[in-house]
Amino acid sequence: MAKLWAVIKREYIERVRTKWFIISTVFGPLFFLGIMVLPGLMSVRGMKEAQVSDVRILDATERGLGERVVTALRQQAERDPLKALGGTMPVATQGQVVVVAPAQLAEAESTATHAIMRKELRSYLVLDATTLSEAKARTAGRNAGGIGENAKLEGAVRRAILADRLSAEGLDATRIDSLTRINVDLMAEKIGDRGRGGSGTVSIIFGFIISFLLYMMIILYGQNVLRGVLEEKTTRVSEVVVASVKPDILLAGKVLGVGAVGLTQQLVWLAFSVGVGTYGVVAAKMMGVPGMTAITLPQVTAIQMIALVLFFLLGYIFYSTLFAAVGAMCGSQEEAQQASQPVMMLLVASIIFVQPIITNPTGGLARTMSLLPFSAPIIMPLRMAVTEVPMTDLAIALVGLAVGCWAAIWVSARIYRVGLLMYGKRPDLKELIKWIRYA
Repeated sequence: MAKLWAVIKREYIERVRTKWFIISTVFGPLFFLGIMVLPGLMSVRGMKEAQVSDVRILDATERGLGERVVTALRQQAERDPLKALGGTMPVATQGQVVVVAPAQLAEAESTATHAIMRKELRSYLVLDATTLSEAKARTAGRNAGGIGENAKLEGAVRRAILADRLSAEGLDATRIDSLTRINVDLMAEKIGDRGRGGSGTVSIIFGFIISFLLYMMIILYGQNVLRGVLEEKTTRVSEVVVASVKPDILLAGKVLGVGAVGLTQQLVWLAFSVGVGTYGVVAAKMMGVPGMTAITLPQVTAIQMIALVLFFLLGYIFYSTLFAAVGAMCGSQEEAQQASQPVMMLLVASIIFVQPIITNPTGGLARTMSLLPFSAPIIMPLRMAVTEVPMTDLAIALVGLAVGCWAAIWVSARIYRVGLLMYGKRPDLKELIKWIRYA
């Protein structure tokens, strides 16, 4: 036990003192906050800057549909919800409606195409007989792949077609639009066995953040164990260490020591998150950010908190022991990168199911993935945050993960015991089986 504690202490202190640990602990939350918030802000900004005003509308419908599209674009800009974020959408006052005969449409398109090539025009929209009969339209331009602009043009054309059809039936399209245009703000709230549990949307965001952080921590610190084992093996330090410490104790100490570093970092980040949730709204209002309201975090019981810690620790042990085995059987960084791909695929297979599980957290896929040992550390915390998880499922997942950890440790310890002192060519599967059988 004294030797195990010595190895754990060495691994912990050696990593906590590094500049990388200090920098990642201090700026890590800012990095994760940035990669979660900035894409949304940039998307909103891109939508605000999506220009739909400088478009030439080629109207070959002979029904005045082009003017209706321009009117719809103006109305769309006036009621755009992005105004609340401190800006306005460009109003389509420069939409050039060119009424052409159906026979002259090809020539008008050619003229507009050459105007775009000369950078005299940004894009054009084609409205013809199929637009009225089949609700089909065409647009072309330098930014034809812009989702924001295409969505606005599509909405404007749809409203224009609807107005034209209502007018053909003798109905007042403007009056009907004013009566039927209602924006519904649906507030989702969780209700579990203990009653109301807060906002469902916040729970989804919270669950995604928890799963993503667990995924990143397992990868980062699992790879840290792999690099540590590989470094000790290539520098021949392991030959000196195993003379006084058994390989199994060395493996356990390395895994637990690096895991303690990860847990320390998680606790620091948790304190940072609580601080942001408590004082972030106040600070945002002081900086003049509009529309900020208090964020109520989901209720986390003591059992759920203990379960989250257990899933992190067991998931880390499961993957870090596998990474340690990979490091022990390889002789270079290049070999380790190739050999670690199967382990990485298990992690990737877990994270790619996050979105469909958020969509249906009570379905069969969510339950199955949350019970499998290799995916439970990522998926079960997500389920716990999004919906009420039965205690039987929670117990089955933890027991299954514990059994998976035992199997991973059993296999990795035998590979580690032999591979730590083996050099040369990387062993194949047949040789690995021999190591496991005779170690």
